Amino acid sequence: MSEKRYQVPSAIAEGVGYTIVENASLEGRNTFRVPARANLLVDVRKTDALAELFGFAMIRNGPLLVLGEGSNILFTRDWPGVVLSMAALGINILEDDGNAVRVRVEAGENWNDFVRWSLARGLRGLENLILIPGTVGAAPIQNIGAYGTEVREFIDVVEAWDRQSDQLIRLNNAECAFAYRDSLFKHERDRYIVTAVEFLLPRQRELQIDYAGVREELDSLGVDIPTASSVAEAISRLRTRKLPNPAVVGNAGSFFKNPLVEQELADRLRRENPSMPAWKSEDSLTKLSAAWLIESCNFKGLQQGHAAVSEQHALVLINRGKATGSEIWSLAECIRKAVLERFGVLLEPEPLVL
Repeated sequence: MSEKRYQVPSAIAEGVGYTIVENASLEGRNTFRVPARANLLVDVRKTDALAELFGFAMIRNGPLLVLGEGSNILFTRDWPGVVLSMAALGINILEDDGNAVRVRVEAGENWNDFVRWSLARGLRGLENLILIPGTVGAAPIQNIGAYGTEVREFIDVVEAWDRQSDQLIRLNNAECAFAYRDSLFKHERDRYIVTAVEFLLPRQRELQIDYAGVREELDSLGVDIPTASSVAEAISRLRTRKLPNPAVVGNAGSFFKNPLVEQELADRLRRENPSMPAWKSEDSLTKLSAAWLIESCNFKGLQQGHAAVSEQHALVLINRGKATGSEIWSLAECIRKAVLERFGVLLEPEPLVL
């Protein structure tokens, strides 16, 4: 069925700061590029439009899914309600005391573009998070992280629309309840819609270059004294080699979280598998490498139908071109079962699976 405008008064279909489309395709709205449709797709270009939009019963009362660039989601079916996309743009410096800069970024801004914006202005902190796909609005929800850095370290305030109180609210870092790949917004998806994020970015900060491969990549670039920009370049090269480009091959990056397990289990697994990577984590838990667990079960490069495990990285599931979301999830379930049976560890998906 072809995409068409929602047949309601024009003020609702094309309002000030928003557009509504009925029976909308989501295939171009998710980086797995699997087919799915939404009853209604709402693109919000101005945050002020949210008050009007949630005055409409069809949006207020139906199932709601907030979608950025679709880089952290797997559709296994059509969405029976409203998909809302925050498309507001803007980056503004709020305060600069010479040591650090407070920056407000609207939710629709591309994350990687913002990282490059910060580097161009001599700001540190986000260099390890370069090339992570998605929008700025999605970053705090997942508490995105890579190469030893998490975005929560630099978030000062998250502005969000609170559907319970029908107003914009501001949540400080502590109120966001950040944890490993987790946050308040992930647990209360139906309540909060992230509209903007305020970051506090330092001009001087010790560079994080001890994560596996970073120093070696800097050496290969001939860098003796690293800068934030050279670290970003090294990590860009590492990511490009390890992870397939979603613009070329449908994927959502790392599909599974690195599991956190009790020390007793970690010690037993290390005794049985001396080469298994493991790192001490918070709350006396140990973080294991999901990629190592998957590769040890011989899934790297394996294909089932049109879904496959990337040959570049065992954590990445890919769409070979015609896979459905259900097909990709079926492969993910096979991996989870095999890892659980062999190691007693249940892998959790990183993307939202619908």
